[in-house]
Amino acid sequence: MTVGSITGGIRGTSVHWLLMAVERARAVATVVVGVDRDALIADLFAQEGAALVRLARLFTDDRNAAEDLVQEAFIRLHKSAHRIRSQDKAAPYLRSIVINLARDHNRRGLMSLRHQEANPVGAAPDAPEDRLLLNEQQTLLLDQVRDLSPRQRDCILLRFYLELAEREIADVLGISTNSVKTHCRRGLASLRETFGSDR
Repeated sequence: MTVGSITGGIRGTSVHWLLMAVERARAVATVVVGVDRDALIADLFAQEGAALVRLARLFTDDRNAAEDLVQEAFIRLHKSAHRIRSQDKAAPYLRSIVINLARDHNRRGLMSLRHQEANPVGAAPDAPEDRLLLNEQQTLLLDQVRDLSPRQRDCILLRFYLELAEREIADVLGISTNSVKTHCRRGLASLRETFGSDR
């Protein structure tokens, strides 16, 4: 065996490996190019936009902040659309972006409407779709949901407000289906305890 044959063998292996890597990259590029980012965003906005604003409002209680968070979520999705391998994963990914942005919004101490004056002087009244006629018990329930731990609150809102299946919630939050079940069960138990003690 000569040094040339060893080197040739290594080169041959390297070339083979390189060709395989190029083919894999082409396959990935085909999938990535197959996602029309603008069409994906337009479709998701039509399907999910209003529900995402409502979801964000449950975290921020401020329509303007909620709309800003959803707009930022769509921008981030557009920037990272090349990572989406299946369009079925786009909506859960978008929901997770909205939830994370809403958490960050609240974590930074940004004011929400519930911490501000109800109608500041010179402020425009709420839009008709913003006016929720809640009775006292519904208001108390919403306050109690907001007071749950972040995971329990997220699971409860996604399950019962957006009516997502446990698998979809798991995809949105990046946790297992069993964790979703546990958080929902604990959150509901906490809500029952609160309402049971108030009666």
